[in-house]
Amino acid sequence: MSFPKDLIIKDLGLTDYDNVLELQHDIVSKKVNGHKEDFLILVEHPHTYTIGRNRTTENLLVSKEYLRRKNIKLREISRGGDIIYHGPGQIVGYPIIDLKNYKKDLHWYLELLENIFVKILKEEFNISSANKIDDLTGVWVDNKKIAFIGIGVKKWITFHGFAFNVNPEIKFFDYIIPCGIDKKGVTTLNKLQPNKSFDKCRIKKLISDYFQKYLYSNANMKN
Repeated sequence: MSFPKDLIIKDLGLTDYDNVLELQHDIVSKKVNGHKEDFLILVEHPHTYTIGRNRTTENLLVSKEYLRRKNIKLREISRGGDIIYHGPGQIVGYPIIDLKNYKKDLHWYLELLENIFVKILKEEFNISSANKIDDLTGVWVDNKKIAFIGIGVKKWITFHGFAFNVNPEIKFFDYIIPCGIDKKGVTTLNKLQPNKSFDKCRIKKLISDYFQKYLYSNANMKN
């Protein structure tokens, strides 16, 4: 078994959530039918709340009418996890890879995504963080979540993925109980290092570089 020669990286800038979801489903369908290349989609979304497979809005703290007035989308989707916010200033990544070429282990894949951001934060920004705080998924800095993980898998092909708070408007997290966790907070890179400016193109490059490095180096080719 061998790795694909190339990971196709698509940087879509600021793009509507529904359009990117449709693109993910299209690529997954093609890969189920034999398409070889893997993909990493990087994007920012207009203000959107997504709810995972539990299909409950109990952790949405404002009315749907309020969301309509404010032009904030609410979408129920097929990833794992509860409710989360997406918006400008948050880099969202959708890896669409065939785990049969790496390691058929969802726990391994989830921890791989978490550890990518633990490494980026420490090695690039000198910020100590941890994954699995109190056995909760994501990446945490002092009990505040900075990176969110929620995946979907079809025939070992991944979709959905991660969201990394660079400099989103954090007030939008006040309208929900993020991930259904009401006793911990949310943070952003610019709140942790307020005297710095962050080039999102550079951060996207870091994410894609670290993703490839740790995906390939930690994969087990003897499935």
